[in-house]
Amino acid sequence: MNVVVLSCNHHNAGLDIREKLAFSNEEQLHAAYAHWQQRHPNSELVVLSTCNRVEIYAAEGDADHSLFPERLTTFVSEFHDIPSDGLTDSVLFHHGRDAVSHLFEVVCSLDSMVLGEPQIVTQVKNAYRIAGEQNSCGPLTNHLFQHALKVSSRVRTETRLSEGRVSIASVAVGEFARSIFNRFDNKLVLVIGAGEMAEETLRYIHDGGGRNFVIVNRSAERADVLSQQFNARTDSLENLDYWMARADLIVSTTGSGTAIVDRGRFASIRDEGDRHPVLILDLGAPRDFDPNVTFVDDNVFLYDIDALEAACEINRQARQSEVKQARQIIEEQTDRFLHEVYHRATGPVIQRLRENLDQISQAELAVLYRKLSDLSDEDRAAIDKTVHRIVNKLLHPPLETLRDEARSGTPHGMLDALRKLFHLGKRDE
Repeated sequence: MNVVVLSCNHHNAGLDIREKLAFSNEEQLHAAYAHWQQRHPNSELVVLSTCNRVEIYAAEGDADHSLFPERLTTFVSEFHDIPSDGLTDSVLFHHGRDAVSHLFEVVCSLDSMVLGEPQIVTQVKNAYRIAGEQNSCGPLTNHLFQHALKVSSRVRTETRLSEGRVSIASVAVGEFARSIFNRFDNKLVLVIGAGEMAEETLRYIHDGGGRNFVIVNRSAERADVLSQQFNARTDSLENLDYWMARADLIVSTTGSGTAIVDRGRFASIRDEGDRHPVLILDLGAPRDFDPNVTFVDDNVFLYDIDALEAACEINRQARQSEVKQARQIIEEQTDRFLHEVYHRATGPVIQRLRENLDQISQAELAVLYRKLSDLSDEDRAAIDKTVHRIVNKLLHPPLETLRDEARSGTPHGMLDALRKLFHLGKRDE
C-alpha cells in the first residue's frame, strides 16, 4: 500500500510558503490534476488546500513509495514555478502507515489549530469530491478517504472533542468579541478580506445577531459573493480609513505579509472620530495590525492570532482526555485499514499458494495410498493431518515476513518473488 503525503501546514511552514503552494480555486485544481495526470497517468492524487495547510496525497498500487517525494516536489515546483530547493525546509513527507494515520488525524481535527473544529471535515470531503470529478482517485485513495471520513464520524460520535467553541472564528467571536460587546445587532462590523476565515467569522457574528456588515477586499468579485450571503455592503481598500473610523468591530483576515495598519495611521483615524469603543480581531497570519495600535487610546481593544493560539492551547489542555481517546480510535482504525489493504493485496497470492501446495500434497498422498492400500482410515487421517501440519509450518515463515513487510506498505517485492518461486502468475488480483 504505497501512499505518500506532501504536507505543508501551520506546524511546519509559514503563511508565506503556504500561500505560494496553495491551490486557491477549483479551476487551478483542475489544471493541477491535468498537469499530474499527464506526467503520472498510473498514479492517484488528492489535493487538500485550505488556509492552514496544503497537502497532496499520492498513491500507486505497484510503485515504490521512495519515488514519490521527488515526484511530488517536482510537481509542486513546476506547477507553482517555485525552485524545488526552496521547498526542502517547508514540507514534510509521510509514507505508508504514517500517511494513513496523518490523514485520519487531519480529518478528526487533531492536527488543527483549534481542536475539534468541524470545518476540516467539509474541506476534506470537497478535496476528495474534486479529485473524483477529475478522475484522479483510484482503489487506494477511494478506500483511504472513505475510511478517513468514517473515522472522523466515529471520533465525533464517541468523544466530546467537538463540543463548545471549536474553530478559530468561533473562539474569536465567542471568547473575545463577547468579552467586549453584549450584543452585535447594534454594531457596525467591518471585515477586511473575503476568504474562508472572513466568511466563517461573519457567520458566527451573524448567528449572534449581527446585521450591519461592510466588507473591504482587494478583489471586488470575491467581496460581492460574500456580501450576498450576509446582505453586507462592500467597498474598496481606498476607503478603508473611512470605515475603520466608524466601525465598532473590525475583523481583519488578509495576512498580507506586512501590517496594513500601523499605529500612526490608526491614531489619525481615532483623532478624527469620537473615540468610541472599537474591538479589532486581527486574524491575519502574519498580523494585519501593528500590535502598538492597542495603545492609541483606552477604547481600542486589539486581539491577534497569538492571543487566539493561547486560548486554543487552553482549549487543548482541557480536552486532553478526549484527544487520548480520539488517538486510540485513530490507531485502531489505522490498523484496520492497513489490514484490509494488506488482505486485498496479499490475499489472492496467499490463497493460490495454499491451493498449489494443497494440490501437490493431495496428489502425492494419492500416490502413497495406492501403494499402501491396506492402510486403515485412521492411519490415513493421521497422515493427512501430519502433511497438513508440515505445509502450514513451511508457509509460516514467508507469511509472517509478508505481514511484517506489509506494516509499512504493500510488499510488492516479496509478492513478486513468491509468484516467481511458485509459478503463481498474476491472475485476477
